[in-house]
Amino acid sequence: MKIITIVGARPQFVKAAVVSRAIAEYNSYQPTQIIQEIIVHTGQHFDTKMSDVFFEQMNIPLPHYNLDINSLSHGAMTGKMLEEIEKVLLHEEPEWVLVYGDTNSTIAGALAAKKLHIKVAHVEAGLRSFNMRMPEEINRILTDRISDVLFCPTQTAMDNLSKEGYEAMGIKRVQCGDVMYDAALYYTEQSTRPVGVDSNTVPFVLATIHRQENTDDKGKLTSIFEALKEISQNQKVILPLHPRTIKKLDGFGIMVNNNIKILEPVGYFEMIWLLSNCVCVITDSGGLQKEAFFFKKPCITVREETEWIELVEHGVNFIAGSDQKRIVQLFDQLGEKNIDFEVNLYGSGNTGKIIVNTLVH
Repeated sequence: MKIITIVGARPQFVKAAVVSRAIAEYNSYQPTQIIQEIIVHTGQHFDTKMSDVFFEQMNIPLPHYNLDINSLSHGAMTGKMLEEIEKVLLHEEPEWVLVYGDTNSTIAGALAAKKLHIKVAHVEAGLRSFNMRMPEEINRILTDRISDVLFCPTQTAMDNLSKEGYEAMGIKRVQCGDVMYDAALYYTEQSTRPVGVDSNTVPFVLATIHRQENTDDKGKLTSIFEALKEISQNQKVILPLHPRTIKKLDGFGIMVNNNIKILEPVGYFEMIWLLSNCVCVITDSGGLQKEAFFFKKPCITVREETEWIELVEHGVNFIAGSDQKRIVQLFDQLGEKNIDFEVNLYGSGNTGKIIVNTLVH
């Protein structure tokens, strides 16, 4: 059986590493190799530190195809990906196309496969922010609708699909747990202190800001960074920063003080170290909200909503939006909260195996 895996962004490399390892393990127990995986990297994250380093660090098989598609508008990027992925699928003729998450690479891979009548499996299906202004929300809804198997990380995701009528659509839904939890368990021992961070930096707040709804809005970006500057007066802040966000800060004339340490984008092992050693996380990332939970750290989300509603319901994630006063207030209150990180929300760490066994059978 041949599977084409489509990846293009940092979180997808981590997720793909889990499933690739499960495929290799499955094949090791077979008399002949029963699954052939072909990895297609769209090039959506083209910076070496945000792309190649993940393949090197995590022992992911190198991509068989690198489409080098980036730095385009949503429409142009998705259209170009659709065109180039279609060529790969026509040449390789796979039984399955496996897509992850909610990026332009995700929807392009799913559309290209479906139009060629190739089966589509969507990992991290059923997530909803209920904000149709988010490009990611559009991508995930459309990908779910045209997939043949939906791998849902949580009961919340399964419930979302039920409410949308998926039980009557003939699309297989599997509550499999979260591949990111598999990765966190597997790679924790390989964590590495990032360059530029020394023992004097601990303790610190880990922050990441990259989402377009924040970075493209001067008012929101200013408010978030004013909150970080206020917090940094009493607690150091480490901020691995996307090159695009740095350009926005420069363009808007937003200054950063010395208590906020800006790092270049870090690899997954460095991010694990930061998560393990921080006191809390402030982020607009979807994946980092979960990873904070995996490493038993409270999270303040600088968005108006989250796909991971179960984290909010269990009192480990707090929605702040971009309001400076709200962000600082939530941070100041963290020490007063009795947070339970022992609840099982994301499976038992065997999600990769469940995905592979489902596709085979």
